[in-house]
Amino acid sequence: MEEAVERTQGQDSSYHISVLLQESIDALQIKSDGIYVDCTFGGGGHSKAILEKLGKEGKLFAFDQDDDAKANVPADNRITFLPYNFRHLQRFLKLNGITKVDGILADLGVSSYQFDTAEKGFSTRFEGPLDMRMDNGSALTAEQLLLSYSEQQLHKMFEQFGEVTNSKTLAKHIVANRNKMPLTTTFQLKEMLAPVVKGNPNKYFSQVFQAIRMEVNDEMGALKDMLMQTPDLLKEGGRLAVITFHSIEDRIVKVFMREETFEEEVYNPFSRDVKERKLTIIAKKAIEANEEELKKNRRSRSAKLRVAERK
Repeated sequence: MEEAVERTQGQDSSYHISVLLQESIDALQIKSDGIYVDCTFGGGGHSKAILEKLGKEGKLFAFDQDDDAKANVPADNRITFLPYNFRHLQRFLKLNGITKVDGILADLGVSSYQFDTAEKGFSTRFEGPLDMRMDNGSALTAEQLLLSYSEQQLHKMFEQFGEVTNSKTLAKHIVANRNKMPLTTTFQLKEMLAPVVKGNPNKYFSQVFQAIRMEVNDEMGALKDMLMQTPDLLKEGGRLAVITFHSIEDRIVKVFMREETFEEEVYNPFSRDVKERKLTIIAKKAIEANEEELKKNRRSRSAKLRVAERK
């Protein structure tokens, strides 16, 4: 699960600390004249490291749907910033004349800047509107979701995306109280949920907020859309590197890199069907943070890097 405790501030105008930075750059095997994509630009930590490996002919395309991320783009003519959700990867690369790339990187974590900006409503520490949209142009806010979702939908959301132990009780409590109490700010939500909190309140609220954020932004849907496009986008020998912070994200990435679908296939010893795979997994086990990084950034404890190569 993504580290529920919010990030400490770090590099690049305190936007966030890039997790598994060296490992992900090494995994891409960057060519000086190659074309690369950073699907989650954020504070630009990974992009900066890619640019340092690129020569004059190299190109980098950076995606980020958060308007504030654009302020971190360096003055470098080798980088093109695309202010869109990475689920539209192929479309916007094609509009820029790109149909094949040498490497794709996606860091699925949320930046500390987003957590530390109260107006976004991601944080359990600051009072802000129940918004949680990464893209301000999106229609659904956290408030609208909590007021409109059925008890069953809420239960499923908290169970799957937050791994909340009493998700059924939580969903029932929200439906029973959402029209009796004000529900427009993060602190009002915490106040409403106080009677059903189990265990450590900080961890509990972080799990709840994470689940709502993932649903508001359709993070799993966007991840699947992006992954489906990668085999055809990558050149032969091109690399796909994805950093996850949540067990559901990691499973989606792991299964896709192996099966190029999102359902694990049941082994049938009598089947003669041989499916052609475009990707080869580079390491069977996910790459995790070393001891040095774990000491510097506690959030790296939940980070996993998986890498695949285009055949």
